[in-house]
Amino acid sequence: MVKFGIGQAIKRVEDQRLLTGQGNYTDDVTPDGTARAFILRSPYAHARINGIDTADAEAAPGVIAVLTNKHVKEDGLGDLPSLAPAPNKDGSARADTPRPILEGDTVRHVGTPVAMVIAKTLDQARDAAELIDVDYEPLQSATDTEGATKPGAAQLYEHIPHNVCFDWHKGDLETAEAAFIRAKQVVRTKVVNNRIIVNSMEPRGAIGLYDAETDRTTLYSSTQGPSFIHPILADAVLKIDKEKLRCITTDVGGGFGMKIFLYPEQCLLAWASRRLKMAVKYTPERSEAFMSDTQGRDNVSYVDAALDENGKIIGMKVETFANLGGYLSNFGPFIPTEAGTHMLSGVYDIPVIYVNVKGVLTNTTPVDAYRGAGRPEAAYLIERVMDNCAAETGLGRDEIRRRNFVTPQQMPYSTTLGNVYDTGEFQIVMEKCLAKADWKGFAARKAVSEKAGKLRGIGLGYYIEKCGGGNPETADIRFTEDNKIEIYIGNQSNGQGHETAYAQVLGDVLGIDGEDIRIIQGDTDRTPPGLTGGSRALPVGGVAVLLGGREIVEKGKKVAARVMEAAIEDIEFTDGTFTVAGTDKTMSLFDVNREAKTDEEEGLDTVHKRTPEAATFPNGCHVCELEIDPDTGIVEIRKYSVVDDFGSVINPNLLAGQVHGGVGQGLGQALYEHTIYDEESGQLVTGSYMDYTLPRADHVPWVDFETHNVWCTTNPLGIKGSGEAGAIGAPPAAISAVCDALGVTNIDMPATPEKIWAVANAGKLAAAE
Repeated sequence: MVKFGIGQAIKRVEDQRLLTGQGNYTDDVTPDGTARAFILRSPYAHARINGIDTADAEAAPGVIAVLTNKHVKEDGLGDLPSLAPAPNKDGSARADTPRPILEGDTVRHVGTPVAMVIAKTLDQARDAAELIDVDYEPLQSATDTEGATKPGAAQLYEHIPHNVCFDWHKGDLETAEAAFIRAKQVVRTKVVNNRIIVNSMEPRGAIGLYDAETDRTTLYSSTQGPSFIHPILADAVLKIDKEKLRCITTDVGGGFGMKIFLYPEQCLLAWASRRLKMAVKYTPERSEAFMSDTQGRDNVSYVDAALDENGKIIGMKVETFANLGGYLSNFGPFIPTEAGTHMLSGVYDIPVIYVNVKGVLTNTTPVDAYRGAGRPEAAYLIERVMDNCAAETGLGRDEIRRRNFVTPQQMPYSTTLGNVYDTGEFQIVMEKCLAKADWKGFAARKAVSEKAGKLRGIGLGYYIEKCGGGNPETADIRFTEDNKIEIYIGNQSNGQGHETAYAQVLGDVLGIDGEDIRIIQGDTDRTPPGLTGGSRALPVGGVAVLLGGREIVEKGKKVAARVMEAAIEDIEFTDGTFTVAGTDKTMSLFDVNREAKTDEEEGLDTVHKRTPEAATFPNGCHVCELEIDPDTGIVEIRKYSVVDDFGSVINPNLLAGQVHGGVGQGLGQALYEHTIYDEESGQLVTGSYMDYTLPRADHVPWVDFETHNVWCTTNPLGIKGSGEAGAIGAPPAAISAVCDALGVTNIDMPATPEKIWAVANAGKLAAAE
């Protein structure tokens, strides 16, 4: 087996370059003579703009231009579109939210871009921006997810009553109602999924370059695949021929869904470079990222579960208020509707579910995909429901799940909301995780904690997510003159390890080591269309590489047979060598490629486009055990156990890294992270790391992780995907444990020390009143 074969735990090949300062990020691109941009943003959450005076700024030292909505209109630029439909219950289209790249009428969240200053230096641009006089007329703001729909709330748009831009539904309401009539018991649960600020390590910088000879703009920006933003930017905003725009993404320091989308800043830099016919660069500060990066989650749901006499759920109804911010982002309406709703049944055999989702507009930063994009929200919802059903029926949290699991005998299993699970052994996975966590021995550990004055809790969460589907991915595999192979592919590594994983897949097929394989991504002139998101890199992109490699072998057999004068069926291929069976006649892969080029110019070069035939469904169980100090409310996680089903495994090291990182983000949401807007002013209260708490190293435990993999039948790699798993499983497990420690049925995320202390000391507080 070659060193870079499938299943081997090799170290990431890109790490040496990235960890020694040899990476090439957007901010590293600065041609001589590049001007610097500063974006003036609204200090108000909701205000009418009565005028903008830029005269003093234009006269300031070093200023090249000051651009406002007036110039946007002069140049005929289009608005940023929202691409996701979310039809109303009556079949009518959802409302739209016009979003110019510079607002000139009404600002609808703090941080809305209203002007851009371009100067010779960043300091000059920033100083000049302070001289711009914007005549704001402050308006009442609405920030509360559910409250924005109530009478008396501030209205963001005249054409959108009650701030509800869509009233969407899925499922059979009549059948669901019938299940509730038959029910022995009904359990009602309110589930709050708190808003998250993404905080990727690298902010969203951009630089626009202009070539006067070709009238062509090149935009460098940090994305999850530049081919996604390329046609939207050219067609919808700049309104130029796509051939006049090239989009490039270099190394990326984290994305988590947030860097998929087209933002005003990218449009502004591309436009400014064309208008001024020069290079213009923008690098945001972290405070700008807090205000302008799309944020995640922010749902309030009301769930009714109908149970029979055995604790089996026979029907469910869900009403969700989904906060989408002040403008609809590219996929914003898709996340709480089609992306997440399909997964609301989780791993449970629930015969009927009816879901109603209301898309709510508020004076907050737009919301879109964040690690998992709707599936974490769905998993958290159904797992909180299962815990509450356990409490209401008197069954254990493990037992209520046993009684409701979809069984292996039911596979392939069609859920009531339209998914088809091809494989899964959910109860086996849970039992393995419970054993790993010593669930049965918890009472003894709890008693020890009680003697020490601590509250100890244990919780579990089971998740399943839908990934590996969607648009196709293309692998363009080319041989080079120096006996290397290059893979041109359209998705974009944001730190996941694509360079290693794709080299392993192709190396396994062709019998060569990863040192001979180079991965090229992130250039709309050179790489095919693609997108990183939804754990598609290997289930879709990896399969394209796999099948492309197999095509190369079949092409090579034909050439080798001709050169070695043998029948094609007598040609064998092993470890990078073609051999005539039963003889000592051999040719290397690269020799065959050179021979192939005498017949066909492309030699063994191959382009394989993979359109996924179905989604994949990774799943797993998390068990979190923690201790709470009732005097401070501080949580310490004592043990964290995970058993996952990811189908097959390409690289165990990469897999464990994905799970560990995801658990860290999931625990961040469950215990620490909370985006707070002031109810009166709409100001972002948690606008810096002084107020917004990311988990630190000592907050995230070692994850005791293993797999129980069941081969995925919907792709030839047998892989299910792992990118979102940890972030989906951690919140329900952690909150289940906190509730268990406190002896309550619910505590909303994030379960901060202040919130936990108040619950733990509720009796003392009541006695003191």
